[in-house]
Amino acid sequence: MEEKLNDQEQVRFDKLAKYKELGVDPFGKKYEWTDQIRDLRKQYGEMTAEELAEKNVHCNVAGRLMAIRRMGKASFVNIKDEYGSIQAWIGINVIGEHDYAVFKLADLGDIVGLEGTLMKSRTGELTIHVEHYTHITKCLKPLPEKFHGLTDTEDRYRRRYLDMIVNDDSRKIALTRPAIVKEIRRYCDDLGFVEVETPVLSPIAGGASARPFITHHNALDKDFYLRIATELNLKKAMIGGIDRVYEIGRIFRNEGIDTRHNPEFTTIELYQAYGDLQDMRHWVEGLFKSIADKVIGSDVVTWGERTIDFSKPFGWVSMTNAIKEKTGIDFTKEMSFEEAVALAKEHHVELEKSWNSVGYIIQAFFDEFVEKDLIQPTFIHTYPIEVSPLTKKTDDPRFVDRFELFIGGFEFGNAYTELNDPFDQKERFEAQLAAKNRGDEEANDIDFSFLDAMRYGMPPAGGIGVGIDRLCMLFTNTQNIREVLLFPTMKDEK
Repeated sequence: MEEKLNDQEQVRFDKLAKYKELGVDPFGKKYEWTDQIRDLRKQYGEMTAEELAEKNVHCNVAGRLMAIRRMGKASFVNIKDEYGSIQAWIGINVIGEHDYAVFKLADLGDIVGLEGTLMKSRTGELTIHVEHYTHITKCLKPLPEKFHGLTDTEDRYRRRYLDMIVNDDSRKIALTRPAIVKEIRRYCDDLGFVEVETPVLSPIAGGASARPFITHHNALDKDFYLRIATELNLKKAMIGGIDRVYEIGRIFRNEGIDTRHNPEFTTIELYQAYGDLQDMRHWVEGLFKSIADKVIGSDVVTWGERTIDFSKPFGWVSMTNAIKEKTGIDFTKEMSFEEAVALAKEHHVELEKSWNSVGYIIQAFFDEFVEKDLIQPTFIHTYPIEVSPLTKKTDDPRFVDRFELFIGGFEFGNAYTELNDPFDQKERFEAQLAAKNRGDEEANDIDFSFLDAMRYGMPPAGGIGVGIDRLCMLFTNTQNIREVLLFPTMKDEK
């Protein structure tokens, strides 16, 4: 079925033949540009008209036309590239009749090249005095109206490419994210960690508590899972002799979509042989401070209505103490499952049918009464063993050596002193399998290949996982995960 064009689109389509009559390919070819607009503004923006005239600064930029003000034989335009925008003056007496005829076909959104010298306009605005105008690519659809842009949020996410054209904030976020990832790599590499790649397809769902995506491998006639964590393969790499190892990789979890969750997301998981939870504490605190300093340029950042201060040491509080402070209940005391259930009902904490021990209820109390109030960076440590199947026990066998980092009421990192006893690990896997059989859809399967690897000797280690999408939300002051994903998962259009 042939696409029906609206009036504005038809006008643009009709111009294609006119470009060809002028000997111009409407969809262009390679263009050699030399300057980014932000650099021109930084270097020459404060100079006077006289200083610019004396310097005779030549420049050559490429980008989209975002404004056109035609005035007969001369015109002003605004051109925007990756990092900024600048005004330009185009006159028929300078670029010639042919090129001006090409320019007269221009529409907002067209991609062009402008070569000329810098000057100041009568109003003092930095301006390119264009000497050569090059049409590069025709924009066949009109851009959204300048002052309102894309007003439909779903449409912004669905057509991110258009959102970035008209919304400087969206493009800035898109460019800040890779800068953050680059800083994470630099930070890790400088500490002697080695980046590796591990498989996305896994024969079992392991390494985290989550519902997996299932796919089928035709040649092997076997179902596989899209990985829900990189943990077990990274530990195998550590067993193999890579003492400090990490992976920045895509993770897939078959769960809900909301402002904090997308079914595919990115994490960094990292393991340090011969280390423990305290090493991970220092690593992640240093990472957040480094991103604040190197990428954002400030150790105090705004996130929504909160001000987050990275200049101070992060808090360090046990889960049971945090709960006791909020509710008065001391879960370090011995109590039966029935007693814990009674406390949960008394405090209106919801229970799951698959729960059969106190640890699950401790976690539920924390989720209900503590998490939302952890605004400044705070480590919550010493978790119930039931919710931490891959973690080394503390002196109290009911608890394990684990922390999660909370900022602004949300979790940003999960770290363990890793379990390296293959016999204990087998018992934990079996407990997870039992939970799965009781109806817990997020419980792990038993990974026998990992157990086999552990029997060759896994060094004591600290390990951590940090969600990069949520981290980017924090450092770009966005409240919706879709803002930091170029192309988030979306429902079908109605």
